[in-house]
Amino acid sequence: MATVLALETSCDETAAAIVRDRTLLSSVVASQIEIHRPYGGIVPEVASRHHVVTLGDSISAALTQAGVGWNDIDGVAATCTPGLVGALMVGLTAGKTLAMVRQKPFLGVHHLEGHIYANYLASPDLQPPYLCLLVSGGHTSLIYVKGCGQYQTLGQTRDDAAGEAFDKVARLMGLGYPGGPVIDRLAQQGDPKAFPLPEGNISLPTGGFHPYDSSFSGLKTAMLRLVEKLRAEGIDPLPVADLAASFQATVARSLTRRVVACARDYGLSTVAVGGGVAANSGLRHHLQQAATDHDLRVIFPPLSLCTDNAAMIGCAAADHLNQGHRSGPELGPRSRLDLAQVMDLYSPIPRP
Repeated sequence: MATVLALETSCDETAAAIVRDRTLLSSVVASQIEIHRPYGGIVPEVASRHHVVTLGDSISAALTQAGVGWNDIDGVAATCTPGLVGALMVGLTAGKTLAMVRQKPFLGVHHLEGHIYANYLASPDLQPPYLCLLVSGGHTSLIYVKGCGQYQTLGQTRDDAAGEAFDKVARLMGLGYPGGPVIDRLAQQGDPKAFPLPEGNISLPTGGFHPYDSSFSGLKTAMLRLVEKLRAEGIDPLPVADLAASFQATVARSLTRRVVACARDYGLSTVAVGGGVAANSGLRHHLQQAATDHDLRVIFPPLSLCTDNAAMIGCAAADHLNQGHRSGPELGPRSRLDLAQVMDLYSPIPRP
């Protein structure tokens, strides 16, 4: 049973956690939302500097909350890809330094693999194979999970990620940043059938549409045209609750339809969901209803583990450490790395 100190600094959350296999001992997250809100989005340099300021205190707090000392820690982990390179560098440098000073194995973790592993913290009995819907501000993918470090991407967005679409639509309606939470809140007060909107499909050269790939740029444009039309008609204020509900329902239907088709085609009876948009109430409702209708098991992490956190990174690292994997001191940050290349981050631990 590996106990891991994990760090997460891939974007705008500074996080540290202690995880023992699939049990969360502590989780500390320092949010930067208020810092970036005036800019309407994340400023990479600002994010990196804030990680430097807050990471040390976050690590101390995680150790204190868990009630463990360094003698209890079996390894140190940090997110190394994908993400903002400057932000990744902060956590990666701190993690490798702590591992070296404390003479512990170090593991660099793929951020998306972390989102997959958030489901193990929610449901420790979860076992591969299963389908994972990764849906966040930067990623929307359907992943066939075959085992630790063994992943196959079956579907993905061809343009905007779902979370990115939420942010952009919120901005055009004047709802501020970040867009996901405010649209979700307004959608619960609106009519999801008020405005028919296109789900978006990817055409195939041979005819028909790709069953698993998604597109949100057309939906985003349709929302822009709809808002412009309403404003041109003198409708003020905008019916933001109905607009939010219609948009959210369209995204949820689109994702759910692809998830169900993919799970059934590949004979997978379990669907896990990861990423910030996994917290969306509309998506949760549609997927849970579909799971009932199609005899599927669907797993969502708790809301605290949907957005970026170090707990999910620690859970992934603990599994890799139990498998005999570790990362070399030369490992550096990477802005991108395909999930299928996760094992490139590790080498077997030398045996005495």
